[in-house]
Amino acid sequence: MNAAAIMVLSTAAQSDPDLAVEVVEETGSTNADLLARAATLAAPVLLVARNQTAGRGRAGRSWLSSSEGSLTFSLAWRFEGGLARLTGLPLAIGVALAEALERLGVQVGLKWPNDVLRDGDKLAGILIETQAAPSGGVWAVIGIGLNLVMPDELEAQIGRSVASLPWLARMDRDALLAALLDGLAGALREFERAGFGAFAARWNLRHAWQGETVTVLDRGTVLHEGSAAGVDDAGRLLLDTQEGRIAVLAGDVSLRVKGGQ
Repeated sequence: MNAAAIMVLSTAAQSDPDLAVEVVEETGSTNADLLARAATLAAPVLLVARNQTAGRGRAGRSWLSSSEGSLTFSLAWRFEGGLARLTGLPLAIGVALAEALERLGVQVGLKWPNDVLRDGDKLAGILIETQAAPSGGVWAVIGIGLNLVMPDELEAQIGRSVASLPWLARMDRDALLAALLDGLAGALREFERAGFGAFAARWNLRHAWQGETVTVLDRGTVLHEGSAAGVDDAGRLLLDTQEGRIAVLAGDVSLRVKGGQ
């Protein structure tokens, strides 16, 4: 992977001369690296690691990846206003990834609040962390791990079936990253203008578990159970329960098909 090549291939980078692309051979976490630099960032930065040794997922989980079979990268993007402006951002990023992959011929589904699925298995994860910007506003660091080819030994380490895209793995990595950057940058600008409301219907079209009976858990404790009915314009999961429809806020929760994983 080559930063200069990604920038040449990316429409977003060509149209925004301040947007920077960096590629490193190895790091612990691209999210951690950009968060550590948030106080000095002046413009959006895409940081790609050929090998990530301490990737993080939601709720403190580890994100395991291989240098040959995964893409691991983070995009730092500054938003005006406070954290309330970012409501629904993880779901909007899911839509952006799904649409970018669809343009490359890959159909995927979305799982609330931040997973991209293919044939029911996890294909990509999203982790968004924030840091106040010294000049005002908030830096959102959007971390993405995308499985391309999953070695058997790594899948065994993860402990469950994981999706992959072996034919897409043969695509030039610089072109693939440029396509993903274009999709993300376009979605982030749309989110700045219109919030998650502009993405809700598109998310619901790709809702992998629409109509399924699911449980919402918090650290293993069941909080709610009901039929998954998509999301509202604030990005809350809608559940049809025995007591009626409720809206579940995103947070430290997991969503599972009842009786499944």
